[in-house]
Amino acid sequence: MGIRMNINIYYGGRGLIDDPTLFVINKMQEVLEELHVKVERYNLYEQRNRITTLPKTLKNADGIILAATVEWYGIGGYMLQFLDSCWLYGDKEKIEKIYMCPVVMATTYGERDGKLTLSTAWEILGGRPCSGMCGYIANTTQLEMNKEYITLIEKKAENMYRTINQKMASFPASYQAVKKVVFSTQNIDLTPQESEQLSQYASDDSYVQRQKADIQELTSMFKDLMGGSQEEEEELIKRFEKSFKPQAGLKADYKIFIGEKKVPLTLAVSAGALICKFGGEVQADVEIHAEKETINDIMYGRMTFQRAFMSGEMKMKGDFRMLRALDQIFLFEDK
Repeated sequence: MGIRMNINIYYGGRGLIDDPTLFVINKMQEVLEELHVKVERYNLYEQRNRITTLPKTLKNADGIILAATVEWYGIGGYMLQFLDSCWLYGDKEKIEKIYMCPVVMATTYGERDGKLTLSTAWEILGGRPCSGMCGYIANTTQLEMNKEYITLIEKKAENMYRTINQKMASFPASYQAVKKVVFSTQNIDLTPQESEQLSQYASDDSYVQRQKADIQELTSMFKDLMGGSQEEEEELIKRFEKSFKPQAGLKADYKIFIGEKKVPLTLAVSAGALICKFGGEVQADVEIHAEKETINDIMYGRMTFQRAFMSGEMKMKGDFRMLRALDQIFLFEDK
């Protein structure tokens, strides 16, 4: 058996439910994994405080997918910061051997410019180009319901696999000649901690001190509030049970991790009935992570599950449609 191919996906969007780029890279990942490729996904919005360390993850990659969403102008700050880090801290000798496939979906004008930006940046870094894809997608259902679009995505993933597997050559780019003239910084073998210290955030001492103080304050607060009080758990369960509005045909299991509490609140919805408790061996369709304050805002009608996710106050993984359903089956009121 040959050596397994490694492909990393770096997603520079905001993780929104209706982001068409997420659909594309999810489908590409499925195809690559069917071809026995090892795929690692890095969501830059989740890694925003350690983006400067991510060039280290290129070490074992044969190819990468740079995926961005154009929401108003350009490829977004997270992706630009990652490319900056590759320029400043990346191993150029390793990057020269890595193929890159750009994926840019736009909900406004600019998908072609975004794709060109990624391709140009990677070639300046010395990397090898792959044929990418871009498109204007106003509504994700355009992708989900169109078999021809899905076929295009699958073929693109297969072509990337062939390009890397066959180590296809490409003509040299003029960017390389320019880079040799203007770029004289030597590669520095830094630890992730040293790289982080060189970032614009960590170099700002006031920012670091403020972050440490915030972390200490949050840790102290949630140790007090999330200490496993049985009364709090019972009140939370009663609140969910009281606000439950059955929806015909809906069957879903949820896990909600609140703050630092290790035991999740599980919600099992089936045949118009609800089982709500802490703990249990539920294989959840949706897993949610949120702080207690956010859950309180939802329970008292000041916030919805979808708004909390869109604003970044709540993280989730699983079926996005099931997340939407939460706001339909739980109608919380400020009482």
